[in-house]
Amino acid sequence: MHAALDERLAAGEQAFIDQMVAGRAGRPGALLSILEAVQNHNPHNYLPMESLRYVAAKADVPLSQIYSVATFYAFFNLRPQGDNTICICRGTACHTRGSRSLLQTLRLDLGLGNDEAENASEADKVSLTTPDSKFTLRTVACFGQCALAPVVEINHCICGHVNERTLQREIRNLERESE
Repeated sequence: MHAALDERLAAGEQAFIDQMVAGRAGRPGALLSILEAVQNHNPHNYLPMESLRYVAAKADVPLSQIYSVATFYAFFNLRPQGDNTICICRGTACHTRGSRSLLQTLRLDLGLGNDEAENASEADKVSLTTPDSKFTLRTVACFGQCALAPVVEINHCICGHVNERTLQREIRNLERESE
């Protein structure tokens, strides 16, 4: 392993990754569980490129394969996440019941803008974090909870039949909790 690679990660992070790789090597789904553990261990809930490089070197897996896995699965993050995560479903049932309006309103309420150029492709994945890192707003293709549309996941808790008023109330509660 190159000395430059070792210098990019703190010793504690290297030791954690070493432990994850050693404990999971050869098991089915090892790479997924290693990446999940590394992401969960990161205080900002993401996979920094330095960590991906280190995992590749320690697991003897090409970086391109590591990166492909990290970008394929929606639950992996390549950018720092906010303290609170709000995911809005953009599936057909949620869309027809107002999820686009929820997304636009929340973007404005959180100060994340509402760029018209981005609206054209809003069915695509959105992942925006507020400048103070308190909130990350994301979209997902579908939660599979269509009977509850529109669906919003707030800090891994599914909320159904969400409207703008209830979403704003939930955001205010999160803001109060973080004070």
